Amino acid sequence: MSDDDWDSGCWQAGPRAAGASEGAPKKIVLVAAAALVDADGRVLIAKRPEGKSMAGLWEFPGGKVEAGETPEAALVRELKEELDIDTRQSCLAPVAFASHDYDGFHLLMPVFACRVWKGDPTPREGQEITWAYPARLLDYPMPPADEPLVGLLRELV
Repeated sequence: MSDDDWDSGCWQAGPRAAGASEGAPKKIVLVAAAALVDADGRVLIAKRPEGKSMAGLWEFPGGKVEAGETPEAALVRELKEELDIDTRQSCLAPVAFASHDYDGFHLLMPVFACRVWKGDPTPREGQEITWAYPARLLDYPMPPADEPLVGLLRELV
């Protein structure tokens, strides 16, 4: 590789490592998310309610992984709490992960596709939900960590 290769592309995209930035190290927050895919190939997204950080932005359902919990177990729990649906860990297929540096913390988010669940998704935490075709997901404003997942979901769904 020539020195010219180092002067473009990913080399200029940011610091060498998270620790290379100034300031104290950030807490890593582990969150699991699901791309619920219906029989028509649409993906369920939820709008963050007023009063929460990033209110008004659309995201893939899920939530924080608690201490001692696997991402899959957290997602099964969160889908029940947020949408009143039941699924099993065996119905979750890992498809991607997001890693994003927010102010005050760093988010690490494994994302799973889920095509099998029981019940009709019903918002239980004040959020709005909608089904969107993957090609239309960018029509919905999303948190920075979710945006890069849209292209991948277009290919997979």
